[in-house]
Amino acid sequence: MTTASASAFDTLERRMWAGRAASYRRSAERLCAHPVPGLLDAAQVAEGSGHLDVGCGTGTVVEAALARGARVTAVDAEPDMVAATRARIPRARVVHAVLPELPFPDGGFDSVTANFVLNHVGDPIAALTEIHRVLRPGGRVAVTLWRNPNAAGQTLLGRAVQAAGATPAAGRPGPRVDFARTADGVAGLLRAAGFGDVAGAEVGWEHRADREEWWAGFAEEGIGTVGALLGALTDARRAAVKEHYDRLAGELVDPDAPDGRLVLPHIAVLVRGGKP
Repeated sequence: MTTASASAFDTLERRMWAGRAASYRRSAERLCAHPVPGLLDAAQVAEGSGHLDVGCGTGTVVEAALARGARVTAVDAEPDMVAATRARIPRARVVHAVLPELPFPDGGFDSVTANFVLNHVGDPIAALTEIHRVLRPGGRVAVTLWRNPNAAGQTLLGRAVQAAGATPAAGRPGPRVDFARTADGVAGLLRAAGFGDVAGAEVGWEHRADREEWWAGFAEEGIGTVGALLGALTDARRAAVKEHYDRLAGELVDPDAPDGRLVLPHIAVLVRGGKP
């Protein structure tokens, strides 16, 4: 049973992502795709295995798992994401489900992945416990999460918001379980949910993006927490944030790129475990 705080967090997340599938695909999908090969390796997804992708978004992990020959089922809490993945990958089985409740029997899957999902659930241990339930004994799980402290590419928009004095409203509900956004912190969540053979590492990469497209994906299309914050600002305050964004983005321009694209360092943690 989740607490009231966790339920409030989940409600806010559902509101934040409602109807955002197309916006996500245009902006953050390519960014979040980087750890996918390592994620599937960590979960030992292979030809013929029964795989579940939790929080499938617009289907990047689903597509990659199918390419390995796995039998793939996917779920997402946002109906728009479910529809987008079904349209993109008609042969995948994609259903609407909200953690920590999955509509599957005990031990039904050989492997489960959750790519940047645990930061969007109000009770991450309850979510992982449910994933543990649907794994067969000996099955594998692999998850990713943005590391904190963040890398420079992850903090660009937040720094611009802070420089403009556009602070978020107080009282935003937090998840039920406070944990370090590190490999060790996420590994602790997996152990608390009953997983063994747990190990994790950091994954870093440089995401390249057009300066205006990167801004638009968040400020104009409202992706993520910073996008929701920017969308709630007045036009004048948002313009002030944009001025600071343009100044700070200059620090991250690729000097060798003729189009002046940004080089945005990002760091995630990738943690895997097994069901005894």
